[in-house]
Amino acid sequence: MKAVLIQEISAQKPLTELLCLKDVPLPEINEDEILISVKCCAVCHTELDEISGRAQPAYLPMIPGHQIVGKVEKAGARCRIFRQGDWAAAGWIFSSCCCCNYCLNNHENLCPEFKATGKDAWGGYAEYFKIKEQFALKIIPPEEFTPEEIAPLLCAGAIGFRSISLSEIEDGMNIGLFGFGASNHLVLKTLQAIFPKLKVFVFSRSKDERALALKLNAYWCGEIEEEPPELLDRAIDTTPAWTPVISALKNIKPAGKVVVNAIRKEPRFRKELLQISYEEHFWKEKKIQSVANITRKDMQSFLEIAFNKKIKPEFTVYKLEDAAVALQEIIERKIRGAKVLAI
Repeated sequence: MKAVLIQEISAQKPLTELLCLKDVPLPEINEDEILISVKCCAVCHTELDEISGRAQPAYLPMIPGHQIVGKVEKAGARCRIFRQGDWAAAGWIFSSCCCCNYCLNNHENLCPEFKATGKDAWGGYAEYFKIKEQFALKIIPPEEFTPEEIAPLLCAGAIGFRSISLSEIEDGMNIGLFGFGASNHLVLKTLQAIFPKLKVFVFSRSKDERALALKLNAYWCGEIEEEPPELLDRAIDTTPAWTPVISALKNIKPAGKVVVNAIRKEPRFRKELLQISYEEHFWKEKKIQSVANITRKDMQSFLEIAFNKKIKPEFTVYKLEDAAVALQEIIERKIRGAKVLAI
């Protein structure tokens, strides 16, 4: 099968030297696994974290990609959920132990044995992908949704949905979104679908991202450090930097909450933390919380909402062999919603 592989970890070399399209053996499935013929896989900033070493893959070469939609090509002998020809989806969670306190209490995302698709096991930048059937989602795509529209919902959408849940948002609040890429543009659409009375304030360094936010009916848009016309009740940060978090803490109300939806913050931004003032940024019971991974329930719940509310991503389609181009455009902030590889 054809697959894009991360061959080397580096923060300096061009992506074209670190990624390559190769023919690799078709995955052999165990009795409890399914083999998925991949139709598409959405692209995520996390792939850049892996390639640069900020979230280093478990081994090399690694096939990245964790927003996978396809059809079951083959099901193992002990599989009972899927049959050949069923539509299947997979996200960031590749597996967990299923028996620790975290797994038994709806926090499988925090399991010590959590394994991530495309980081700890080969992912979806390939023609085929295998996973234990219990960690795949059986989906019946609505007629009005294409596979390319579903793929970004599995991480950008699901992790955004988890961010919303952890933010404890109520209708009528002022919500700040810091960064406006694949995840937060879906957060905006989801908030508008669920909470019709709230106001969404979008902060981004990118003029194009701010233009997209206004097109999607954000209440207000501005630069990352710009002061909004009203204080915020909650904020969700999806950037690799620290200045957005500091700006969010400065502009939220007493007892407000900032949720950080990022797998890593880049080391080059650490100096930004010197801007923090306890009195300005933390006093008056302001809170900050991280988002760590997602659960199967996050994906299932968000897909149900998205299908019901017709929440679709803005997206651009690329060929599998152009994965490096799509990732380079994320580096260069050439982002308009999500990016999807068609296999």
